[in-house]
Amino acid sequence: MGKRRSRSRSQSQVLGSLSKKQKKHLRDFGEEHPFYDRISGKEAKPQICKLSENSDHSNSEGDSDSEPEKISDYHKLLATLKNLSEEEEEEEEDEEEEEEEKEEEDEEEEESAIEEAEVDNEGAHSDSSLEEEEEEIQEGKTKGKGKEANMALSETEDKDGEAPSQQDASEDEFTDRKHESEFSLETNFLEEESGDHKALQKDGGSAVKASEDPFLQHMNKKLKEKEIQAVPTNPKTTQQLKWSTLGQLVFSTQFQMLETFKPPKDIDLMTLHLQKPLGSTWPKINSQFLSGPPKPSGPFSPLQKELFSIMNSYRDLLYPERTALGNGEEIRHVYCLHAMNHVLKANSQVLTNNSKCRDQKSRAGDDDDDLRDQGLTRPKVLIVVPFREAALRVVQLFISLLEAGSKKKIDVSNKKRFKGEYGSDPDERPPNLKRPEDYDAVFAGNIDDHFRIGVAVLQRSIRLYAPFYSSDILIASPLGLRTIIGAEGEKKRDFDFLSSIEILIIDQIDIYLMQNWEHVLHLMNHMNLLPLDSHGVDFSRVRMWSLNNWSKYYRQTLLFGALQEAQINSVFNKYCVNYQGQVSVRSVPMTGSISQVLVQLPHVFQRLEAENLLSVIDARFQFFVDKILPQYQDAVMSHTLIYVPSYFDFVRLRNYFKKEELNFTHICEYTERSGVSRARHFFLQGERQFLLFTERFHFYKRYTIKGIRNLIFYELPTYPHFYSEVCNMLKATGGGEEATWTCTVLYSKYDAQRLAAVVGMERAAQMLQSKKNVHLFITGEK
Repeated sequence: MGKRRSRSRSQSQVLGSLSKKQKKHLRDFGEEHPFYDRISGKEAKPQICKLSENSDHSNSEGDSDSEPEKISDYHKLLATLKNLSEEEEEEEEDEEEEEEEKEEEDEEEEESAIEEAEVDNEGAHSDSSLEEEEEEIQEGKTKGKGKEANMALSETEDKDGEAPSQQDASEDEFTDRKHESEFSLETNFLEEESGDHKALQKDGGSAVKASEDPFLQHMNKKLKEKEIQAVPTNPKTTQQLKWSTLGQLVFSTQFQMLETFKPPKDIDLMTLHLQKPLGSTWPKINSQFLSGPPKPSGPFSPLQKELFSIMNSYRDLLYPERTALGNGEEIRHVYCLHAMNHVLKANSQVLTNNSKCRDQKSRAGDDDDDLRDQGLTRPKVLIVVPFREAALRVVQLFISLLEAGSKKKIDVSNKKRFKGEYGSDPDERPPNLKRPEDYDAVFAGNIDDHFRIGVAVLQRSIRLYAPFYSSDILIASPLGLRTIIGAEGEKKRDFDFLSSIEILIIDQIDIYLMQNWEHVLHLMNHMNLLPLDSHGVDFSRVRMWSLNNWSKYYRQTLLFGALQEAQINSVFNKYCVNYQGQVSVRSVPMTGSISQVLVQLPHVFQRLEAENLLSVIDARFQFFVDKILPQYQDAVMSHTLIYVPSYFDFVRLRNYFKKEELNFTHICEYTERSGVSRARHFFLQGERQFLLFTERFHFYKRYTIKGIRNLIFYELPTYPHFYSEVCNMLKATGGGEEATWTCTVLYSKYDAQRLAAVVGMERAAQMLQSKKNVHLFITGEK
């Protein structure tokens, strides 16, 4: 006993002089860490040169009382370890420390080594305190990223239905792996007794030939390599069309296969090639849009009939007349029908071919092109929406399309969790908040804009929160996709799940101009690229055009927005290269939003000259500083609001006003609430002559600014109705000062679309062609 006590005292003295890193290494391997050792001449060569500071991470379980290992064995152990990244090493170290501390405590109790236990526990406590500090730092970083930042850095399929660990809680999001086998396309089959054994069986489709199915015609089309190579140099062939509901259409293609397609007449569900059970559920789901006159002769409204005709032909579509108050839900219904129809057909084809493969005794040497029915990854449809409320409505429509009118409800996994995360509390919004009707429609429900969710569909079951590579449909916001796609140079990024998207639907695309348009461009740049990993795909089942990296020529893109905008048109023209062609709706506004201005106000439109599109920004700033601003610097022209659509222009003007020491205040989307109240008060009381006001602030808040006497539109608004809304703010001032009100608008020839939306097409054409640079309009009662 005396020898053991003296030995334990000497060990305590040795341990007391060691660092925390050395203590841990001593517990693991029974010796001090070589990097920190006092090196002897004999062992200098093997211990110093090859070891890094992180070499003490090991999967072995060492005992504190075991004999010291030989150096050669120790190096053999290190040689078997993988070269891990710093992040993986930190995670492993934390997990190992927890396990080892528990094991050490048990061993120390059995051996009754009191002195050693105290020393080890002291080291363990110091290590756990370090872990707590790291967790606090990580939590602080997570809070700074916003309320949804817990989803920002993770791959969607990293976590299961299990709750994430404390360390990974801020990085990983919930995905459902519990139902993986039930929704696997590789291990499921279409059984004959199920009634769906015929590939792509349609509702009442016995009279319809499968060869006429638009899905099969599109997906089985074999393009030639010469056609693909000629696309960049081929001129676009365009054709003007006019349909009764959609109006003026422009049909274009670069594949020299321009075929005139006529508007649909009466639609019969028997000829639409709808997959079961959509033919029976769609009329019930869509009945709400068929009640009012005029009644169409089918299960579609007039708008839906023409939209679905284009969608079902697998052509790209740009529809810029979506309205939140009017046809928004009609459009959502019809693109959800098209997306679900496509997924059910694709999965039915895969499951049917699974049965064929199973029935074949030997597939050795077979290379049957008929069995090529998949892409390089499973996700087929990507639906991009701006808010969680929109995602909620899309999922609810999918569920309704599969179970409407059926006595037996379909199985929907994780439905309760989904409603909790994507639903909203009606009591959250203040009851006395008065905003325009379009604002209430756009910002209804849960308006969080950082989300992504995978949806797997198999026959009559839906799996929410499916891992991305086990999903058929992805529903996400641009921000939610950006945080998983990442940027070049980032360690943790993934975009392989976009490689085989066959239908891309971007709804309410105009709202992304108010969020961050760069996220949309970033997404489009990563669509249909070859994946960096195989993800377990069976290459014998992959379509040849997918293997050839021609997926973008087969992808259908559907864009729905509320306005004609150059940036949206640019995306459609640049990224949509579907071999079936592109259809864009080009109906022109005849009246313009200026007709909705209720106050008596003179509108002075001043045209500025610019050599090209790139020089417009500088030309506008110089024109404003030299010609416009001097007219408003007199005391008589106080209470001047300057409406600035671009945040970059706003920053430039703010800096100039500060440099010139002008009497001004400003409000933008990043201004705190107290700053907004203070600026509004100063402007109303006349203590500040100018108020710089951004369009994005107006989009998200819709405050009525009081005290305006003079208006300057630095650039025409993105949304045409914002022009009339801001002009009508003048009536909130009152006081009999109507005779002194002014409104000045700056525009160039590159603002033709925005100008037409404000003053009407005919007037816009006259103004742009006129030799005069100044035009005057007067609104309101005389």
